[in-house]
Amino acid sequence: MDDLDLPTAAPATIEEFRDRLTEITDGLPRRLRQCADHIAANIDRIAVSTVAELAAGADVPPSAVMRFCQILGYSGFSEMQKLFREAYAPGFPDYSTRLKNLKDGGAGSPSALLAEFIEAGRLSLEALAKSADETALAQAVSVLAGADMVHVIGLRRAFPVATYLAYVFEKMSVPAMLHDGVGKLDRRHALRAGDAVLAITFAPYSEETIALAQDARDRGLPVVALTDRPTSPL
Repeated sequence: MDDLDLPTAAPATIEEFRDRLTEITDGLPRRLRQCADHIAANIDRIAVSTVAELAAGADVPPSAVMRFCQILGYSGFSEMQKLFREAYAPGFPDYSTRLKNLKDGGAGSPSALLAEFIEAGRLSLEALAKSADETALAQAVSVLAGADMVHVIGLRRAFPVATYLAYVFEKMSVPAMLHDGVGKLDRRHALRAGDAVLAITFAPYSEETIALAQDARDRGLPVVALTDRPTSPL
């Protein structure tokens, strides 16, 4: 099927939407690719954004967003937005909105501020539970459990995640090596047959993390990626 042919049915779940987005993105013309990239990076904003807002964020005319919705199989933006409003309604307001409200209005007291952070964390974890791909999670666990050594890399804002995972592996007696980039040392020479890489990066993506993941793939090693969108370079 040509990438711009309309599918017979629109995605009915968030998981199907992500799969369809990944499937079509590479074959889209420039403006529609901009739509795909922006929506993939801001998927939690679809339920609360207008066509004009998404178009401005993607730097395309509103007509491009409408065409993009049709390529996905929807009659228009409203039908696509309905899917996300129904899926994310229990979690409104989303994290970005809550953070903005906190910055604008403050919490009133230290205890209220703490309550805001606790509630934000709770809602984020609930959203994660709803959106987690159980099949992909099981595959990732299988890969890491079967590795002789797990090489963990996550730099800049992903570094706390990578460091904590390496710490957990250590406590569980799982052979693991943290590639921390200290001194700009290149530790790719430590990769061996039978090892696996756990790579973590979010936009703007770490070139070092992507390079290590690519090197591992070139050597035939499995790579488990923790990232933020289906179109991530990982």
